Amino acid sequence: MTAQARPTTELPPTDAAAPDAPSGRRPLLVGPPDDSPVATGGRIRAVRRLLTTLAWTLLCLPVQVLLVLLPGHADARFGGLYHRVLCRIIGLEVRVVGQRADHAAKPVLFLSNHSSWLDILVLGGVLQTPFVSKAEVRNWPGVSLIAKLGHTVYVSRSRTRTGEEAAGLRARLAAGDSLILFPEGTSDDGARVLPFRSSFLAVADMAAAVQPVSVVYDRLAGLPAVRRDRPVFAWYGDMDIGSHSWRLLRRLGGRVTVLLHEPLDPRAFPNRKALSAAVEGVVAEGAATLRQNRPAKPQPAPLPAAMKS
Repeated sequence: MTAQARPTTELPPTDAAAPDAPSGRRPLLVGPPDDSPVATGGRIRAVRRLLTTLAWTLLCLPVQVLLVLLPGHADARFGGLYHRVLCRIIGLEVRVVGQRADHAAKPVLFLSNHSSWLDILVLGGVLQTPFVSKAEVRNWPGVSLIAKLGHTVYVSRSRTRTGEEAAGLRARLAAGDSLILFPEGTSDDGARVLPFRSSFLAVADMAAAVQPVSVVYDRLAGLPAVRRDRPVFAWYGDMDIGSHSWRLLRRLGGRVTVLLHEPLDPRAFPNRKALSAAVEGVVAEGAATLRQNRPAKPQPAPLPAAMKS
């Protein structure tokens, strides 16, 4: 399983090409992972984390199965606990700046940048909300069961099913279920936010609010993360999930910051392209601030010109 197989949709190649990048592949802004013995840390640490993760998952699965069958939202809260503990087990500190929008309104469509499989653990613990995921996840051993218990919504890359899948998303939002969506359509290299695909926001009008979210892995072993550290967390290109996870688990630990920006009313925008551009700008600016290790605070999305007058 590689990162390249994940995208819901493929992005076109950019104008610039990395010197050693194969033809047609988008260039990377960061270098390859550092595999030196000093950088990768201890095997004992990695094995301990893997075994603890397996034990925690096996303990939680029967509990989550029972909670899914019961009325109410206890399964969502327990799912959030499961993800938060997983982050602690693998040595990832989660810092949250801002407030979730669904304290005031539901359903909420959370729109976040996406650089790693770690985003699922991080946002699952912070937002306690189902994800919109590519259909292939159904076939991933182990992960598919956890995704099913978390009420994941699947979408495919087939254009013939776009209408059917949009109807499914609308039904979930109409039922009051908030959703987490990655509008980039694929994972980035952690050094930038890729352009948002406005087609993913075709159902945004069904949400009571849209909340932009910036996620950046900004600390490694207690020190500010710099560009060469991005591949430790980011999962992109041809990276294999097994080797990527192993390198991460051998590290001393890291930190991720989740910046929850001010929610906005999707109906205040004339169309989904205007909404997509506004949210993308906020998410990208917030992520850049975090990557530069500057103090960050939630930002409001710019309103259309007609709303300002």
